[in-house]
Amino acid sequence: MKEKLLIRMTILLPFLILAIGEKEVKCTKQGENTSRALIDHQVNKTILVPGGDVYDCIGVSVQPAFKHPLLKNHKIQMEPSSLPLSAYPESPSMHAIPQVQLPIIECPTGTIPVLRNNRRDRMAAKTINEIVSKDLQQEAAGIQYLDELYGTRARINVYEPKVKTNSKDTSASRIQINGGEGVGRRDALGVGSWVSPSYSGDSFARFHVYWDDGSPTKACVDHDCTAFVQVNRHVGLGGRIKPISMYNGPQYEIDILIFKDPKTKNWWVAYGEKNTPIGYWPSSLFHYMKDKGDSAWWGGYVQGPTASTDSPQMGSGHFASEGFGKASFLKNIQIVDNNNKLVTPNIYTAHLGSTNLSKYTTDGYEVNNYGLHMYYGGPGDLV
Repeated sequence: MKEKLLIRMTILLPFLILAIGEKEVKCTKQGENTSRALIDHQVNKTILVPGGDVYDCIGVSVQPAFKHPLLKNHKIQMEPSSLPLSAYPESPSMHAIPQVQLPIIECPTGTIPVLRNNRRDRMAAKTINEIVSKDLQQEAAGIQYLDELYGTRARINVYEPKVKTNSKDTSASRIQINGGEGVGRRDALGVGSWVSPSYSGDSFARFHVYWDDGSPTKACVDHDCTAFVQVNRHVGLGGRIKPISMYNGPQYEIDILIFKDPKTKNWWVAYGEKNTPIGYWPSSLFHYMKDKGDSAWWGGYVQGPTASTDSPQMGSGHFASEGFGKASFLKNIQIVDNNNKLVTPNIYTAHLGSTNLSKYTTDGYEVNNYGLHMYYGGPGDLV
């Protein structure tokens, strides 16, 4: 049943891309500053990706995360101790839609790629402060889940919603886990795609990971601050998504998995049908998610100074009732239970809805052994 959803939303700055070719450019000099995330870090190699993105390869042990005081003596976990197991054999229909792939960036062994984006660097400090401001407007459409979980998985239908180039608004499609519900402050982490001209410097959909420790001034995206430990030397966080889905045309999706390692308690991010690990947030960073999460969000989200009064598009930019090929979807939404198994969420604690039904809707809600499924989105004020 459709309903207006009253959501206590955590600020999100998250999230996709295709495997594209790369072009190596000159190596930078030792100690040369290449972006705000790389100050004081030695650059091993610099790679130019078609489209203009530049990645610097830095040592995995000297990435920005390790400037956090809680990670001073952190021992890097190079791979998960185990992956969550599926409770049911996967249906062939789950793989009918082509997967978006993250870009292949050939950083040397022992290094990881960090995005250097000059367009973004020029506006960095001001933009981040604006994005995480408490005064920003927010709208959402999707599924709010209130129950314990140890991870979540979903397939996100990737579109490139329109956001006015002169606005500071963001439109995102993502999955998110929270901890500390009801205590006045909470942890949150999320993964997905977003369009944010004021943050990225363009209107492309990009792949991001996101962490929030409950303090609005410490919201953390990718490697912009000290939190996420990346171990995959090929995945470029913050990179552009290609290809994207087209209205009434080809559709593309990405499989995203967030899960707590049962041994180390670190929160891992993996992607694709093979659950390729990207990296993790160390358990020591969390106040309320050291053991598990207590709520989740799956769907679309818009945020910014005019996200409610002059709203951008969400998802495909079309209402959920238009269905497949026209409305954006999330499907195969599952949670990781305390036995490290992927199962369908408890339908009695999963609530479908929207904060503004005149701008964004949800529809096509289904439940089966392979998870929850829904359409979501809308034009906002860009009709």
